[in-house]
Amino acid sequence: MTTEHLKSLIRTIPDFPREGIRFRDVSTLMVDPDGFTEAVERMASIAPQDIDLVAGIEARGFLFAGAVATKLSAGVLMVRKGGKLPGDVHGRDYALEYGDDRLEVQVGNVPRGARILLVDDLIATGGTALAACELMEDAGAEVAGAVFLIDLPDLGGAQRLRDSGLDTHALISFEGE
Repeated sequence: MTTEHLKSLIRTIPDFPREGIRFRDVSTLMVDPDGFTEAVERMASIAPQDIDLVAGIEARGFLFAGAVATKLSAGVLMVRKGGKLPGDVHGRDYALEYGDDRLEVQVGNVPRGARILLVDDLIATGGTALAACELMEDAGAEVAGAVFLIDLPDLGGAQRLRDSGLDTHALISFEGE
């Protein structure tokens, strides 16, 4: 399956969640068994090896992280929005384009020194991904790399991660976003 075919499985929804935004809906790729399998296999193949945990960012990132983790024989770590995890948590506040947000992981789920692969469906400006990396490092882990299904390169997020020294890859790019 070509990259262009994978790209064609992703639906674009104009003016969602607000006017001027072109939402890249990966659900149409995910319901295609061959497309989803191919995407996961490719994501795993470009990931750094010797990974202990694959950290998926809420919510679509959980689905890709779980599937990639099975290919890498690694555990799965959920990086959740603030207030959604029980018990003690490590948290990181970060700025968004229109406000602030928080990411959290449960204390004890990130072993000190663990090699972590960050996975999400899409990288745009990179704010959430950078906050997730900082959260992993705060918890004592090493972020070995990041893999995304989609990159919106005009928004600069993947480049921000690379500039911070993180090995970063995406399967598909949508230019002009």
